[in-house]
Amino acid sequence: MAKTVLKNILQILIILIFNNFLAQKNPEKLPKNTVNDTISKKDTIVVKKESLEDILRTKAEDQRRDVQKKMTYLNKKAQVKYQDMQIDADYISIDDDKNLIYARGKLDSLGKIIEPVITTQAGKKYETNEFSYNTKTRQAIAFNARTEESEGVIIAKKTKKYNDSVFAMRNADYTTDDLFIKKKDTAADYFMRASNIKLIKTKNKSQIVTGPIQMYIERVPTPLIMPFAILPFSAKRAAGILIPSFGEREDVGFYLNGIGYYQPIGEHFDMKVLADIYTKGSWNLRPQMNYLKKYRYSGTFTADVGTMVRGIKGLDNYTKNSTYRITWNHTQDTKANPFLTFAASVDMVSTKFYNNPLNNNYIFNQNVLNTQQNSTVTLTKRFLKLPVTITGTASYSQNFATGLADLRLPQMNVAINQFYLLKSKTGVRQGLLENITINTGFNLTNFVTTQENELFTKAMWDKMQTGLKNNIAIGTNTTLAKYFTFSLSANVDNALTTKTLNRFYDPVKNVVVDEIDKNLTGYSTFTSTASLQTTLFGMLKFKKGSSIEAIRHMMTPSIGFTYSPDFSSPNFGYYRNYYNANGALTPYSIFEKGIVGSPSSGMVGALGFNIGNNIEMKVKSKKDSTGVKKVKLFESLNLSGNYNFAAKDHPWSVLTINGQSSFFNNKLSVNTSLSLDPYKIIFIPGQDTGIRTEQFGSFSVQGFNIQLSYPLSSELFGEKTDYAKKYSSKGEVRNEKYYFDDDHYARFDQAWTLNVNANYAYSRSLTRLGTKIASVGLDGSIKLTPYWNINGSTHYDMVTKQLAYTRIGFSRDQRSFTINFNWVPFGQYKVYDFFIGIKANILSDALKYKDRSFTQPGAPF
Repeated sequence: MAKTVLKNILQILIILIFNNFLAQKNPEKLPKNTVNDTISKKDTIVVKKESLEDILRTKAEDQRRDVQKKMTYLNKKAQVKYQDMQIDADYISIDDDKNLIYARGKLDSLGKIIEPVITTQAGKKYETNEFSYNTKTRQAIAFNARTEESEGVIIAKKTKKYNDSVFAMRNADYTTDDLFIKKKDTAADYFMRASNIKLIKTKNKSQIVTGPIQMYIERVPTPLIMPFAILPFSAKRAAGILIPSFGEREDVGFYLNGIGYYQPIGEHFDMKVLADIYTKGSWNLRPQMNYLKKYRYSGTFTADVGTMVRGIKGLDNYTKNSTYRITWNHTQDTKANPFLTFAASVDMVSTKFYNNPLNNNYIFNQNVLNTQQNSTVTLTKRFLKLPVTITGTASYSQNFATGLADLRLPQMNVAINQFYLLKSKTGVRQGLLENITINTGFNLTNFVTTQENELFTKAMWDKMQTGLKNNIAIGTNTTLAKYFTFSLSANVDNALTTKTLNRFYDPVKNVVVDEIDKNLTGYSTFTSTASLQTTLFGMLKFKKGSSIEAIRHMMTPSIGFTYSPDFSSPNFGYYRNYYNANGALTPYSIFEKGIVGSPSSGMVGALGFNIGNNIEMKVKSKKDSTGVKKVKLFESLNLSGNYNFAAKDHPWSVLTINGQSSFFNNKLSVNTSLSLDPYKIIFIPGQDTGIRTEQFGSFSVQGFNIQLSYPLSSELFGEKTDYAKKYSSKGEVRNEKYYFDDDHYARFDQAWTLNVNANYAYSRSLTRLGTKIASVGLDGSIKLTPYWNINGSTHYDMVTKQLAYTRIGFSRDQRSFTINFNWVPFGQYKVYDFFIGIKANILSDALKYKDRSFTQPGAPF
């Protein structure tokens, strides 16, 4: 018996020793979360994973633990910290079985939440009425949650957090109202409401994706509804929907103007596509691309393509026209390359583009009144050591009245900087010789006037003219008798052209025929001038005590003699003769209708004069610190004319008087001109065109023009009120700050401006009755309150006695958005336009209130 027991004990000891040896030999082979069995290493026990991955810290004024239900209750100033999350609430419960943390805000006696639950995670703060969080799944559900994102806030009735990056919200409002965000107001001035919102957050940015979303203003729903919206919250440029304006136009119906999409493209480009849609069938598409290379160049390329439909199809008033506009603007940074500069300003439109404007902005900014459009591309080359500047230009000019287009392609100008012919002996230039300067340069031009449909066709190239001109200007001056400036100058013009004119009368067709000869021909002309100029001063003083102390008159008289030969002489060969329909020999220039101009005909030996005047008055003024104020009667008053000694008839030219002045502290600007013909004009009864006689001394008015401009404002009619000193009470009305008087009326500046422009022009020439143009224009604005502004402009033609272009507009500046309304009540284009724009920078890309891109100042790049 004893042997058997000993034998069993030895077997057990051997097994234990062997097991212990194996456990020490290969401990790394044992699986995790297992306990070694003394019988077999294959038998393991799995340890249950903990429901909490971190310590759950709690704090409250009143804590209670229900062990049986595995519940913890926290009351009054309750706080739970778990991982990177902190929950502060009036009441918190923790369910160990369900792994659920529930928090509720503080209640008043009626059961209404008066203090929210505040949840902070990863630096973000969330406010909710109720909040529950599952520590195992990390999902959360919140009710009436308030979430701040960048410059905005989201308030949702129910929010579910799927993970740290995705939040789903039901019945949510989004606003950027600053006072509402800062809790200075209980109601936002606007918000956008959506039934479903998804908030997606990443490390660098976050964004909101919504279903149908509607805008509310002062809690009132508006018809501004979008089927979806994507609102990115990032400092970088972001894609987004462009919000349109809407209104009605008499000719095209109701419309949406400027609806579209914005898309940044890489680092240096962005693009937006706008569309205008009209209920009567018209449409317009406006893509625009901006580009920017910092410290190098920037530019914009736009197109404007559409179809204008007017009237009813099938009736006589029905019209359908296609229009287009293509623009390109390129600007080179001045620091990029000072020796090579490239610039472009291209603006090409269809002939009737401004007669059929689909973009209403052309109506409001008066572009519909344009009669001409110009495009230019310029390349300029400068040199470090050479005094030469080379400029290459291509230009295109459209005339909407005639339907013709002028094309210069290419045009090159070589300018040599002015230089002195002789060096100065003393370092100070004196006398006529040392002051001789020379200016010269070359200009090469290819020019054609053609119809738009002939551009770049054989017909256009056949009409293309090429010309080369060179000008040499030599001048010098010196002082005579201390008070007179004597000047000498000479100009030489040289020209070459590839086409000349051959004119003759065709008796069969009874017309004058102009033929173009293709040959290389040129001419040279010169003129010389000698002039003398001085300055005279005069002063008229008044008696002491007079309100006018003195009148000062400065006169600048000058005379000059100009000579040039008669280049119509047969010796030069620049002019030819042909017999007209009456058989009379008629001269003409072979360079007529060319691009290099024509040499002058007739000898010129003219004595010209100009008398410049400046008249000022000194008056007493209590407002001036010196007690005297200067008043300009005439800033300039010039009389000019000439007498040609070589002329066979009418040696006197038309006399011209020009004046410029300003009054009322330089506010009223007056510009005037007057033309007088010294020879008498007689009219034969029954004829409206007169004959200019040789009878001198009549001085009939041939032209008169006066322009007045006066910018009026509220500041001109009273000093600005210091409301802080005048009124002791200051407060708010609907969060707008005002000063209040003793009767509790709000006081503020009602600033206004009114620019008055008047123009009168009369021209007669040899007609019996002259033509008149008279108009008055008004352009102004008034602030009814600090946040209401009314503006407008109108133009009244006093000859036809009709109102021309008139526009009325108003704008309302809210806390976080603006409302703009523009209206053209009558005329060819009757239209009104309404637009609401959000100010917040965070939405300037997503909801494009501003047409901002990175090419404009202040935008990120």
